[in-house]
Amino acid sequence: MDDQNKNLILAVVLSGIVMLVWSVWFQPPPPPVDLTLPPSTAQNADGTSVATPPSVIAQDSTTAPIAPTNSHAEALEKAPRITIDTVKLGGSISLLGGRIDDLELKNYRETLDDDSPLVTLLSPYGKEKPYYAIYGWAPAGDLPADAVPGPNTLWSLEAGTTLTTETPVTLRWDNGSGLTFQRTISIDEHYLFSISQSVENTTNATRRLFPYGIVARYGEPDTIGFFILHEGVVRMSDGELEEINYDDMPDLDFVQAEGANADLIQVENEGWVGFTDKNWMTTIIPAAGQKFTSVAKYIPGSDIYTTEARMPIQTVEPGATATVETRLFAGAKEWEAIRDYEKIGGITGFLDSIDWGWFFFLTKPIFWLLHTLNGFIGNMGFSIIALTIIIKAALLPLAYKSYVSMAKMKTLQPEMEALKERCGDDKQKMQKEMMALYKKEKVNPAAGCLPILMQIPIFFSLYKVIFVTLELRHAPFIGWIRDLSAPDPSSLLNLFGLLPFAAPEPGSILALIGIGVMPILLGISMWLQQKLNPTPTDPTQKMIFAWMPWVFMFMLGSFASGLVLYWITNNAVTFIQQYTIMRSQGAKPDVFGNIKAGFKKKMKGDK
Repeated sequence: MDDQNKNLILAVVLSGIVMLVWSVWFQPPPPPVDLTLPPSTAQNADGTSVATPPSVIAQDSTTAPIAPTNSHAEALEKAPRITIDTVKLGGSISLLGGRIDDLELKNYRETLDDDSPLVTLLSPYGKEKPYYAIYGWAPAGDLPADAVPGPNTLWSLEAGTTLTTETPVTLRWDNGSGLTFQRTISIDEHYLFSISQSVENTTNATRRLFPYGIVARYGEPDTIGFFILHEGVVRMSDGELEEINYDDMPDLDFVQAEGANADLIQVENEGWVGFTDKNWMTTIIPAAGQKFTSVAKYIPGSDIYTTEARMPIQTVEPGATATVETRLFAGAKEWEAIRDYEKIGGITGFLDSIDWGWFFFLTKPIFWLLHTLNGFIGNMGFSIIALTIIIKAALLPLAYKSYVSMAKMKTLQPEMEALKERCGDDKQKMQKEMMALYKKEKVNPAAGCLPILMQIPIFFSLYKVIFVTLELRHAPFIGWIRDLSAPDPSSLLNLFGLLPFAAPEPGSILALIGIGVMPILLGISMWLQQKLNPTPTDPTQKMIFAWMPWVFMFMLGSFASGLVLYWITNNAVTFIQQYTIMRSQGAKPDVFGNIKAGFKKKMKGDK
């Protein structure tokens, strides 16, 4: 087997390894939710033993539990509400507990259909699987639990009627024993809420209590389950990023004081904690320089996931007022907005809430370049094509060495054949004389491997960018390609859209034969690229190379069409580069001659 063919087989193996890791795991359905869990005790950020925030699902002894319902509208009717209305967000805040528990994203729909429902991020308490943010105070020292507002406290509206970017709202609750609590909520033009919590002490005694913020999800949410994508807890703790998948949270250490599986981190300076989905995120962000306890918790038996930020104990003297500022991000993971929150808003490491992966040093600049190109071009598909050309231009010095080596290898083909005849079955002698020939002609048979190795992390990084970043969601290209983050919707079974039948669902058996236009173009582009090289003489190699384009065509058929577009463009540019460089070195690849020869051999073999 000559070294040129060894390099090609190596390319197949390496590429195959990349393909084989795309695996999908399906999550089991969550167990029933228990709506009655008592509060517990734990260590506060300053080390003092205090009560934990009252459980977000605990019911006050004088309040009847709210029966869960599947109806969003019915759940909203169970408590008085304040409307949220901005350019990007709609929804409401419940005065019961002051929960931010009803939020939809006005710029995003569930599907491409014009009448598709808007994406719902937060769901109200009272639904079967609520998802919300709640703020409050927990007692410390000898302060009784009913002296502070809890999850079932009914707040009154003191100022404002609708939460907009221009009009904040203020909630108020008086405990009747000398403590008055206020909560002012404002919101910016994107997805960032600002929450100011204060407590005024009009008693004659010093009061000790601490503020907290909680994001709670009831039941394990539906996730994509793709191993390259993180969905679950994401938090930054003094510069240290941590990600915990939902299915790993039940395996956290059981903390007796919490009564739950929990992981507590004492944050000294900068941090944030919350839940992230593929495209959406809900995150609590304490003020810069604020010490707090970052908590990721799973409550067994109730199947509830929470992230919490517990601030230090506030000692409020008689006649004094204590105030704590916190922010809440609840919205779409738009790169520009999150970048500005980090650079301008001072949220340390917030851009890392987007899952850039192990190759972050490639995915970040690749996305930046893609985003910049799209700003000029205005079409993400053509931006991917432009990005591919730029990447190929950057790798041209390496590619040049590779193609020069391949051209020289091709010119040595007659001498290689002569060596095979002369050495016969003596492989050791054959190898020795081949190395001598390479040395004499100054040919490096391994030179073709480096560009292949460079392509693998770039391919993986671009796939990560296309799969993870929100900007490619529902991004159109041309014609039938209306979503570059989804597979090609065309199919042989519906004559590529000419017949009124939907394409088979990705992953189904029919999807294998209902291959789309772009995967077919991918297979053809790989097949043409192969024709730049002579057909291997070894039968096994010949069979591998004959099937490789079509195997890849089916393997990549269910991948995001943006990635397939990159691969087609990459093959086309590679073909042009390789053909031009090989001819400049005296090699004359006969592409059409190889195609004709291949068909003639097939016809002759059929007879």
